[in-house]
Amino acid sequence: MNAQPSLENKIRHLPKGLLGGAILITLGVLSLVGQFVQAEWYGQFIMTALAVLFLVSGVVLRNIGLLIPGGILGGISLGVWVQGYYTDVTDERQGAIFLLCFALGWVTITVLSLLTARKFVWWPLIPGGIMALIGGSLLAGGAALEALKWFGMFGWPLLLIGIGLYIIFRRRNA
Repeated sequence: MNAQPSLENKIRHLPKGLLGGAILITLGVLSLVGQFVQAEWYGQFIMTALAVLFLVSGVVLRNIGLLIPGGILGGISLGVWVQGYYTDVTDERQGAIFLLCFALGWVTITVLSLLTARKFVWWPLIPGGIMALIGGSLLAGGAALEALKWFGMFGWPLLLIGIGLYIIFRRRNA
């Protein structure tokens, strides 16, 4: 009995560089079409298309390296699209909305890594969490924004000093 190879196996055995070349060709075609399309949304469309290409390729090929640009571009793209619907809010709130969407793109990397690498990749939660914290503070305003201001003045420097001391003393004891 002759078993048919799965789509995943077919894609994995494509000639090396074919996927990267296809992504560049797609970007080139979209950019070329953009020369003739006079629409404000077209640049956002290109960014969204690239995000989808990277994310789908990363999942199908089970390659977390492709999920990283896909998640980042996807978060930025979502932020730009969602911001467009909230033009009547303050700049501070628009920034908060953008940061929360961008944070979601980082979380997407972690979630999709469970499908591709079959392990929990936690590091994208660090930039995503920081962006979500800042975005949530901007959105909440008041005491949250004041706490963020104080953390920016004292928290970051103290955190960096602490990490630096940890690295120095860890190396000496190793």
